[in-house]
This record gives sequence, structure tokens and C-alpha cells, in this order.
Amino acid sequence: MTTMIDPQDLTGASYSALLYALAGATVFLLLGVSWVERGWKLVVGLAAIAMLVGACQAYDSRAAWVAAKSVSVAYPYAGWIISMPVQVLTLFFLAGRGGKVSQALFWRLAVVSILMVLVRYLGDAKLMAPTLAFLIGVAFWLYILGELYFGQMDEAVATGGGDALRRGYFWLRIVATVGWAIYPLGSFIVSFTSAVDDGRLSLAYNLAEFVNLIAFGLAVLATAMASADNDRVAAR
Repeated sequence: MTTMIDPQDLTGASYSALLYALAGATVFLLLGVSWVERGWKLVVGLAAIAMLVGACQAYDSRAAWVAAKSVSVAYPYAGWIISMPVQVLTLFFLAGRGGKVSQALFWRLAVVSILMVLVRYLGDAKLMAPTLAFLIGVAFWLYILGELYFGQMDEAVATGGGDALRRGYFWLRIVATVGWAIYPLGSFIVSFTSAVDDGRLSLAYNLAEFVNLIAFGLAVLATAMASADNDRVAAR
């Protein structure tokens, strides 16, 4: 059994590149926790945790791909069911830096984000009717987007946040909208076209994670540092 990646194996190479990038970015964000003000440490720490989980997922998936040139759907979903809810809660606490957001919203977002990933997994694994799983997963995703654009978090950022917070929240919300669209799209391809992942879908997921995990985390850190700078300028 080979343990080496062929030079022409783009999928295997993408797993390695993603693993190394996530490992480096995780260390960078963990260091960044000490650079930000106390109120931002949890936000940056959660973003680092999401990337750490992504790195573990990439490590396991890379090993499976090298061994069998195939990756079970269980591998990515094992990571997503942790990393995606953590990212949603990162946005919750980030919005809380601008104004009050309710504890009830915290629990709704936590439950809905977990269910969003779970039902997609059940559909892709054929443990649930794929059409039903796809529609329910999209509904949960749209609920999260509704809260990001029209709910308490948007109101808290718009009314109580400074320019840096509003700008950071805008771009993070774009990631959750555009970047996360690849996940239901992948479920649609697997569920409705009976396509077998020959590595191209995994390659697309890996490339998307550079935005959905790494760019997301770096944007959180940049927002935290810029907001602190704005606060210091305003205090003078």
C-alpha cells in the first residue's frame, strides 16, 4: 500500500496543502489570542478551534485518500459537524461585541447549525431520503443566513459596532453565504446525480476550505485588532 502522493495527484496534494495551511493558521490565531483585548479572546479562540478541527479532518482524509484513493463522506462531516457550529457561534460572539444578543439565539444557532450538518450527512450517506435531507439542510442554512442578515446579530453590529466591526462582520457574513454554498452544492451533486467522487469534489471542498476556514479565521483576528485600534483612537 503506497503512502506517497503521486506528483499528478491534485486531490492528494490539496489535502497536504490544506493541512499545512490550517496548522500554520491555527498556531497564528492561537498566538493572536494574546494580541487582542480581553473581550475578543473568546471570539478569536473559537475561530482557532474551528481551524484546528479542520486540520484534524484534513489529516484523516489525506491518510484515507493516500491509502485508497477514496474518502468516505464520514470524514468531512466528522469535522464539519464541529467546525461549522463553532464558526456560527464565533459570529454570534463577534456580533455581541456590538450590542446585546439573547441567550436564546445562542442555543437556536447552536442547534440549527449542528442539525444542518447532520441532515446533510444523513442524506449523503443514504441514511435518509436524499431529497428530504437536502431540502432540510438548505432550510437550516437559510435560517442561519436570516439571523446574520436580518436578526439580532445584524442589529447589534449595525447599531453598536464601530466601522471595523461592521466591515469585518460584512466579510464574514459573505463567507457564510457564498463560501458555504459549496456544501449544499456538493450534497446536490452526490444526492441527485448519483455521481461518485473521483477526487474532484474533494479537491473543490479542499480549495473552498482555504476561504471558509482560513480566510474566515484571519478576518476574525483582523477585525478584533482593528476594533481595538478604533476604540483606542476614540478614547483619546
